[in-house]
Amino acid sequence: MSFEKEKLKRKIMEEELTFFVEEDTVPVYDIKHRAFDLSKDVIAMIGQIKFDRIYFSLFDQLLRSATSIGANLVEGTAGVSKKDFINYDAIALKSANETRYWLCLIKEANLVDKNRLGNLIEETDQISRIIGKIIVNTKRNLQE
Repeated sequence: MSFEKEKLKRKIMEEELTFFVEEDTVPVYDIKHRAFDLSKDVIAMIGQIKFDRIYFSLFDQLLRSATSIGANLVEGTAGVSKKDFINYDAIALKSANETRYWLCLIKEANLVDKNRLGNLIEETDQISRIIGKIIVNTKRNLQE
């Protein structure tokens, strides 16, 4: 095997290994990964709590909006143009804002531990700010 092929093979193996590292030991900076982790946290929270049927639509809306953030970021990455990318990121931003709304409503209704919701709300706010900045920068780069 040539030196270059061996080097490439080693690099691929190193990248694959990073996926098996404990989640809590490596900070996540990529926005798609952060949105994915937020989705997992919301799914876990909803799965662990028992709630009356009257609250089903609140948690269903939260689940839909939280998982929509990452899905739209990923779909925008595969867009055919910068305009496509911006449109999908704008939808992701709207979903993040909606997620924050549902989390705050659930928090105020005392349906889940406020500390747990506070952490989810803070992460949602940070994700919203990052997506907003990505949209602004992408639009600015289009105008140049």
